[in-house]
Amino acid sequence: MSNKPLYDEYGVLHDAWKILPPEFRNDLLEALAELEDNECHKQQNFPKTRLHKVTGYKEPVYRADINKISGWRLNIMYIEGAIHLKDITPPSQHDSAIKVIQNKEYRYKKNQTDGTKKKKK
Repeated sequence: MSNKPLYDEYGVLHDAWKILPPEFRNDLLEALAELEDNECHKQQNFPKTRLHKVTGYKEPVYRADINKISGWRLNIMYIEGAIHLKDITPPSQHDSAIKVIQNKEYRYKKNQTDGTKKKKK
């Protein structure tokens, strides 16, 4: 069985590599591997990332630990069965999930377009 596709429209991985301390970069790769693993989704078991839904926001946004102790997190959404990386959250902001989402709310709109307007026929 194939893994879930992963999309990074906002350059989250590039940003992560720049701001993550080097000792957590391997943890990032392990977290991404777990999120892409269909078996984890079938069993709803995410021991590395502790994937969970953010409560209190209208769109279904999920948070995943990069490293449980450090406080680094990934914000993701599922769109048509694929994982879409939305943001990386440093430990200093890990308790304010809603504020982090609201600061970059344009990333979390579910019905985003590619910037072009379609004409109605």
